Amino acid sequence: MTAPEAVHQLVEKFDKGSHAYKHRDYNETQLRVEFVNPLFEALGWDVRDSSQVSHETRVLVEGKPKHPDYGFRIGRTTHFYLETKKPALNLKDDPSPAYQLRRYGWSGNLPVSILSDFEEFIIYDCRIQPHKNDPASKGRLRYYRYPEYIDKWDEFESLFSRAAVRDGALRNWIDDEKTRGALPVDEAFLREMESWREILAKDMALHNRDLNRRQLNLLVQRTIDRIVFFRIAEDRDIELYGRLQRAASPGKQVYHELKILFQEADDKYNSGLFHFARGGDQLSLKMRLSNEPLRQIISSLYYPASPYEFSVLPADILGQVYERFLGKVIELSSGGQARVADKPEVRKAGGVYYTPTYIVDYIVDSTVGALLKGQTPAQAAKLRVLDPACGSGSFLTGAYQYLLDWHLDYYRRHPQQFRNRRRQTAQGFVLTTAEKRRILLNSIYGVDLDQNAVEVSKLALLLKMLENESEATGRQTVMFSAGDRILPDLSGNIKWGNSLIGSDFYRGKQMGIFDDEAMYRVKAFDWGSEARGFGEIMAQGGFDAVIGNPPYVRQEILGKAFKDYAKQTYETYAGQADLYTYFIEKGVKLLNEKGLFGIIVANKWMRARYGKPLRIWLKQRDIREIIDFGDLRVFQDATTYPCILLIGQGNSTDIFNSVQIEDLNFSNLKKYVNQFEYEVMQDALDDNGWSLADKETQKLHLKMMDCGVPLAKYVDGKIHYGIKTGRNNAFIIDAATKQQLIEEDSSSAEIIKPFLMGRDVYRYREPDAERYVIFTRQGIDIEKYPAIKSYLEQYRNILEPKPKEWKGAWQGRAPGNYAWYELQAAVGYYKAFEENKIIVPCIVKSASYLFDKQGFYSNDKTTIIVTDDLYLYGLLNSKVLDFVMHQISSTKQGGYFEYKPMYLSALPIREINFDNPADVVLHDNMVALVETMLDWHKQLPGLSGIQREMVEAQIETADREIDALVYRLYGLTDDEIGIVGG
Repeated sequence: MTAPEAVHQLVEKFDKGSHAYKHRDYNETQLRVEFVNPLFEALGWDVRDSSQVSHETRVLVEGKPKHPDYGFRIGRTTHFYLETKKPALNLKDDPSPAYQLRRYGWSGNLPVSILSDFEEFIIYDCRIQPHKNDPASKGRLRYYRYPEYIDKWDEFESLFSRAAVRDGALRNWIDDEKTRGALPVDEAFLREMESWREILAKDMALHNRDLNRRQLNLLVQRTIDRIVFFRIAEDRDIELYGRLQRAASPGKQVYHELKILFQEADDKYNSGLFHFARGGDQLSLKMRLSNEPLRQIISSLYYPASPYEFSVLPADILGQVYERFLGKVIELSSGGQARVADKPEVRKAGGVYYTPTYIVDYIVDSTVGALLKGQTPAQAAKLRVLDPACGSGSFLTGAYQYLLDWHLDYYRRHPQQFRNRRRQTAQGFVLTTAEKRRILLNSIYGVDLDQNAVEVSKLALLLKMLENESEATGRQTVMFSAGDRILPDLSGNIKWGNSLIGSDFYRGKQMGIFDDEAMYRVKAFDWGSEARGFGEIMAQGGFDAVIGNPPYVRQEILGKAFKDYAKQTYETYAGQADLYTYFIEKGVKLLNEKGLFGIIVANKWMRARYGKPLRIWLKQRDIREIIDFGDLRVFQDATTYPCILLIGQGNSTDIFNSVQIEDLNFSNLKKYVNQFEYEVMQDALDDNGWSLADKETQKLHLKMMDCGVPLAKYVDGKIHYGIKTGRNNAFIIDAATKQQLIEEDSSSAEIIKPFLMGRDVYRYREPDAERYVIFTRQGIDIEKYPAIKSYLEQYRNILEPKPKEWKGAWQGRAPGNYAWYELQAAVGYYKAFEENKIIVPCIVKSASYLFDKQGFYSNDKTTIIVTDDLYLYGLLNSKVLDFVMHQISSTKQGGYFEYKPMYLSALPIREINFDNPADVVLHDNMVALVETMLDWHKQLPGLSGIQREMVEAQIETADREIDALVYRLYGLTDDEIGIVGG
């Protein structure tokens, strides 16, 4: 593409006057006006529009650059920074400007940014953590000199034009650029904070022996929060730069100096974060800390050694760091030594997974955004938003940001009416501090059982409020009434407590059984009687929006006391239900009559047995939308099968919208949903398991379920799990070991059985034994089998069941009523394995039923259906019943489905009326086709070349004939056959 005439003129102008432009007196401001601004205007950016391009006009503060010169934005998202320098500098070889730019880009979580003096134009990869000693070439992706603006204009246009950036070209390009040693800012900062926690915990525990575990965790968290807040305030020019650094200078008692700073901050901000004035935080005031840990922490946060630029660190990145940080806890040994460990619920869940920003934005837009449509600021002032498990505050800060944006946009459209609620800055108009304070106190509410999470949520909201503030903020106290200070006290908005448990939990219990730790774990929370806001809101009907991502706590660690309480309290109770079940019910019940509920949870409730009470309860509710992500990795490094659930406070409706997200390569989730959503009939949903299919598929599913009897009834309940040994490496043997054991003692043959694993089972395939199981079922007399007993002795240490009273790690098997030499699971139906049967692998993509007449045993990754009915075998392997299976079973990662007894049992089997000649013909044709299929599959392994191709073609033909026969049996129309095939 030819460069615009304006670019030709810029290049010519610089070329003719380069001597003057490269003189040391020619400054950056002149460069921006004469060359940089026109260059990016040629790329489609309006550099005067602060909604597109933000500008930094301030100079160095104590030698430290404060903000990027330019930030190029689409909507609220900054896509890249541009840092400009005087042409007198040699950018190609000077490492200092490159380091400065890369700090901005990396801290801002941007993939690329640009360094330019117009003479040079350098694109840097900002995914690599910057270090002060990096050469200028580190992370350099492209280097251009000004004549190339003309020759390679198409490259500039395709990457950095506003249209290209809006369409995602820049991010797509950088995704294709391989990089080594990339360390995201959130991962790096998390490591920093975790190291701080460890050194602070050990030092505090050493010098404050009277602290208990809870107090130690709280003090470490508060100390880190205060340092982080203060340091961010410095980089945002709200505090004088370097105050923390000076407090930690050599010769000073660092914590004494910090207490002075924090007490001043308490007077200035009144946020509750510092709360030193009037002796509020006695623990922090009395605490003793060594100098060195604090110096180490503070020195790591300052330029040039620090890679962090806190003025551009996104709030959601800080939230991601804190969410994972809160997944660990400090524990104290009996000797008073501190160590850091995962919380039990985090260990069970396999980690902490922070909600991606696009999910937060979607749920906030679908609830808070929907409620604000057509409203005025006076009406919006009555809006109350709650996250009942707020964690690090990601949903609350998302809701708060939405409210700030909505108000600012409204005030832009009504400038005369609301002129005192916004102010002009270098970045454009922003809300006044007083207005942001009012909105925060009015509308944002949260609860969490983790006291540290409560403090972090407050911190996140306060930092969000201070965005776009400056040193002038410190002088704005006069804007408020006497005695008020800059930041609000959020203790009435963000509360510590258990959203799911009220004080009725203690009814009928002896209070003496609850020690301090037990009380903290329960932390009953009464919504109606909580002072300062909550009680009033509930008295007025409830919250307008309830949003969030409740903790993923598996039912195994909920405890008997909670389950007993939940059974009496929640309509959705099920013994095996995970914690999120109760958050759904509680959240909806906290809404007022026009309220909206939006949550992201695991989708297991839609199919799992424990989800049945929840499904029944939800069918009576006003479901607005369900977005199912299947096995997509919405949460980094975790397959959690999430879904978004949106519910209104009201009765059920006939139809709600749904969408199955196929991949995460969308630029905007809302647009994706609008493009692909479809309607689901709410009344047609089966209480035994929901399939979020479109209406036509739902109708076919209902028709199918009415066409036959459940498989469990058809086979008289003879559907069983395979065998769980508890230690396959001990009980599963090969042919050579089998032969050796029999040679040692012929009686061994009685309990060595041919054995199939789930991966050995294929559709219509002849079973083949490569391994065997030592079938020492529970109750066996092992003394009758001395060779077997001797063989198993070598594994005894890993076979012993864990004693019930045992605490800590155990190298053997799970607790249970079985001897060390017995199989872990009781298999009372073991004789069924020696009958004719159908074996089903538990997790496959499509029908893979195997017919066994040889008496194979199989593992717990299989299910067996005891039958010799070849007609049934043909039905199960058909597309029609596989279509039904995919509607009712749970999904697994990679497009797999669960073929387990709970789902198999429900398959509708078309019974044959043997008094009807037409039915008998259909039955006999099916049996003949299945026998043919079995015979051809038996021949297949020994064939090759043209013979194999011929048999494979015959198998495909027979498969189609079986499907056609099943279509007739179930009476499917051409349109319905199309749905099955699709």
